[in-house]
Amino acid sequence: MAKLSEKIGYALGDAAAGGITWKIMSIAFPLFFTNVFGLTFADTATLMLIARLFDVFTDPLMGSLADRTQSRWGTYRPWLIFGAIPFGLIFAMLLYTPDMGYAGKRIYAYTLYLLMMAIYTMVNVPYGSLLGVMTENDNEKNQFSSFRMVGAYAMGFITLLSFPYLQKMVGGTEAHQYAVLGAGFGIIAAVMTLACGLLTKERLKPVRAEKFSFKQFADLVKNKPWIYLTLIGVCTNFFNGFRYAVAGYMLTYCLGGEITISGLIINYTVFMTFGELTCMIFGGISPKFTEKVGSKSRAFIISAIICAVFSVAFFFVPMDPAYIWVMVTLVVLTSVGIGLYSPLLWSMYADVADYATEKNGSSSTGLIFSSGTMSQKFGTAISGSLVALFLGLAGASMTTDKMGNTIVDPVSITDSVLNMIWSLFSLFPAIIAAIIVLLVLKYPIKK
Repeated sequence: MAKLSEKIGYALGDAAAGGITWKIMSIAFPLFFTNVFGLTFADTATLMLIARLFDVFTDPLMGSLADRTQSRWGTYRPWLIFGAIPFGLIFAMLLYTPDMGYAGKRIYAYTLYLLMMAIYTMVNVPYGSLLGVMTENDNEKNQFSSFRMVGAYAMGFITLLSFPYLQKMVGGTEAHQYAVLGAGFGIIAAVMTLACGLLTKERLKPVRAEKFSFKQFADLVKNKPWIYLTLIGVCTNFFNGFRYAVAGYMLTYCLGGEITISGLIINYTVFMTFGELTCMIFGGISPKFTEKVGSKSRAFIISAIICAVFSVAFFFVPMDPAYIWVMVTLVVLTSVGIGLYSPLLWSMYADVADYATEKNGSSSTGLIFSSGTMSQKFGTAISGSLVALFLGLAGASMTTDKMGNTIVDPVSITDSVLNMIWSLFSLFPAIIAAIIVLLVLKYPIKK
């Protein structure tokens, strides 16, 4: 049995990746790139799309490389130990706005974003794969997965809640605030990633396919559970991606910016913090909930239905700051479903890895878990790209201010744009949740 310290150590890995870097990239980057950094909606959408095409190749290659790693620190842990510092450093650089012309800033953004995706892959694919070699006990896998999600959501809660207060503390321009916070959060993410690598243990030795072969990829395409789970993973991240990517625009334009109630500043990060806290609580409950309903598939379906119902309900709330607590309540109720299914997804990837090992005779744990990371990045960033694209199609456009900076043109924020923003936060995710239910019904592993 693994010690509590190891489970906490494993949780630190996703506290860094999911709770800090990915959370800020998901919720702040679309708004940061357009309203602070100064990219157009079209360039922001293109940047995220190119990054996803990049990930299609790098994620599975990283998974295959991780499976073949042999070192004194194990198979997957060395990638966390030695990747921790570059991980935090590049994240910090990505939130820095250089003083250069538009063409230079565009090159900087594209280069650093692609580097961030590469280092995220280098660290997070081996991190996910660790679950497959720390224990062979299915119940303990669920516990590790639950600790992972609680760590991610707990740190996400801290990150998003503290963000506006830290901005005010730093002061200066928004660009300066993001640069300083990027450096601070980058250091924390690096320390947590290193701690994860040092505190965890690899107890199981993968059945290696020592020589690289494209047969692994061919076997993966023939793996029916993997295909369904990858589609489910993409959809869960589409669901979250639309909501996080559009939250900044929703609070800024639909609700008129920050809302202060009894000293509490509710901006777009704090607004989503209520959901993070709920996900943390119900992520911890998820193993017991799954045991109660009888299977991972059944638990996943119930959770996705919860997400769909309350997302639709959000659409009918008046677009008025006076209803902010109604909106928060619906975010909390939607997050009950997210919290319950999030740990299940990674536990199910471990099931698919076991299935593949039994069927093919060699381990492809890293390769299979890489598809989970790819689904995360694909779903989140494509949804962010689509948000920028849809807002552009709805009529939002850019202009230049007196200082020569590219900003969103306030005149272009029409009722059509506001309705699009509201739908992207509610109806679009509801449709995705319904698709998740259909896919889980078809998923063949019934554990």
